[in-house]
This record gives sequence, structure tokens and C-alpha cells, in this order.
Amino acid sequence: MKDILAKRLRKCREKTGLPQIKVAIYCDITEKAYQNYELGVHEPKVSILMRIAQYYGVSIDYLVGLTDDPAPYPRASE
Repeated sequence: MKDILAKRLRKCREKTGLPQIKVAIYCDITEKAYQNYELGVHEPKVSILMRIAQYYGVSIDYLVGLTDDPAPYPRASE
């Protein structure tokens, strides 16, 4: 999963043209932590993965390789 996640995180970020620091700030993590996710050194906690998916407008299933469709599912009402 690390390899797929790392590749998809980088792909999403490059598609948006944003630097890693912008994503890290949104997720309330350090830039180094986000870099480690893109490098496949570490895996994010589910709460961070949720923020990343929301930021990029994709599903967590897409980020971890369970689907090739990046479209997110409809949001649950709270």
C-alpha cells in the first residue's frame, strides 16, 4: 500500500501544482511528515488521510489503491 499511496499523493499534488508545504499546512502536519508520505517512508493516520483526500477532492480508496476512480463518494450528513 505504501508504494501506491506515495505515487498517488505525488500525482494528486503535481496535478494541482501545489507545493508540499501547502498540503502540510492544510493537514496540520509538518512538511517533512508529508514528504515522508510521498516517499513511502511513513503512512499517514486515517485522520490525516481523510484531510488529504478532502484537500485533493478524491476518495481514500483511490489514494490507497482500492479503486482507480479518484471521484469521492457522496459525503455523509452529520
